[in-house]
Amino acid sequence: MTRAGASAEPHVHPTRDDAVLAGWSASVGGPVGTRAGRHPWWSPVRVLLALTAVVLAVGMLQKAPCWEDSWTEESYAAMCYSDLPYLYTGRGFAELAWPWTDDAVVRERYEVMEYPVGIGYAAWAAAAVTHLVTGRPDLDARAAVAPAYAEVLAEVRAFVVVHALLFAVCALLATWFLARVHRRRPWDAAGFAAAPTLALTGLVNWDLLAVVLVAAALWAWARGRPVLTGVLVGLGTATKLYPLFLLGGVLVLCWRRRRWRELAVVVGAATAAWVVANLPAYLSGPAQWQVFWSFNADRGPDLGSLWLVVAQAGDLAISPSVLNDVSTAGFGLWCLGVLVLGLRAPLDPRLAQLGFLVVAGFLLVNKVYSPQYVLWLLPLAVLARPRWRDLLVWQAGEVFYFAMVWWYLGGVLEPGGGGDAGAYWVAIVVRVLAQLWLVGVVTRDVLRPAHDPVVEERSGPQLTTTRSNVVVV
Repeated sequence: MTRAGASAEPHVHPTRDDAVLAGWSASVGGPVGTRAGRHPWWSPVRVLLALTAVVLAVGMLQKAPCWEDSWTEESYAAMCYSDLPYLYTGRGFAELAWPWTDDAVVRERYEVMEYPVGIGYAAWAAAAVTHLVTGRPDLDARAAVAPAYAEVLAEVRAFVVVHALLFAVCALLATWFLARVHRRRPWDAAGFAAAPTLALTGLVNWDLLAVVLVAAALWAWARGRPVLTGVLVGLGTATKLYPLFLLGGVLVLCWRRRRWRELAVVVGAATAAWVVANLPAYLSGPAQWQVFWSFNADRGPDLGSLWLVVAQAGDLAISPSVLNDVSTAGFGLWCLGVLVLGLRAPLDPRLAQLGFLVVAGFLLVNKVYSPQYVLWLLPLAVLARPRWRDLLVWQAGEVFYFAMVWWYLGGVLEPGGGGDAGAYWVAIVVRVLAQLWLVGVVTRDVLRPAHDPVVEERSGPQLTTTRSNVVVV
């Protein structure tokens, strides 16, 4: 359903719906007219998929300097760093070592993969494909001496290419799912497809594996499939922790509607999927499986976090245990605030809005905020606040930080007379302020739904609530 009196057009045209796009369209004839025809093949979803492919290609070009020198020099200054090539040898994938093996010889030579199991599975599979396309190296010979990075540069490049193709599929699927969450608003996914941060950070780490699962979970919830929603959340949590926070949004929505059975189904499916996904890794090496959890617990103030600014600017030594307690308490209070906001909202919030607010809070109080973590928010943000002005403000802060963090790591920002890089602290604060801007407008939309651009019928487990002549879910 739409606002009373609205036309039954097949979808909302972005140049008539968004003031920024309407202004930009003036250079090509203005917003689409009421008599505009539809192309027989170029549907909105196909256009969005093509746009995603172009953005991903631009991202690969941006990584060209590191490709040329195989990530051996100046990867920070050229802003093309990626974790992928270094872990090919650093975690034993050059030998196709199982990430959680408890083999004493392997563990003596290689560190345990410090990521959740979904990433470990994907990296191991990518290594197997790498070996296949590079001529099946003699793994028995490698078992005698761990190969040095410089000795397998051709495989390192192939390993990155395999991942780039995998991540491209993930990004395209994420666009497809996001474009289909709201039947009349496929163009909202353009904020994801055209995001500069997708091009800049997509290849830094494995985050796109979780992003596509979050996008799919939003789609499944919008289609009224609680079991599938839970399975996707569980698989996402087995890949990166943050998809778990979508359950907070589901809790709020089910609480408002007193649909406790729906909540139990989603949580139960998520738990079962997470357990099944983790079981092979846990059974092959329980101690190695636990490394992810201990690794994160032992970290101190790290890149991108406000805690790093506090520690460096105040010359403070903040222990990991204290930081864990404070950040956990801060996140708990944030979640309580989102719960109260969601329950007191005049109309049912949308899952993307609640999910965005919870994940944003986690990143703001977390002790590490890596540059690629912007991808965690991206699919949620474009649906939570599909307005280009606000998305551009947020993306500008992220792009600014992206440049500054690599210059910081490369030593470019170090003062000539020595001392701390205060410019990097400024970049962290700018990034946080840009994120808080988006948090603010999403919060306003929840409290005052008249500001929310998305007003339509939503099916599935989401209950329709009617106020005046507007139908909002």
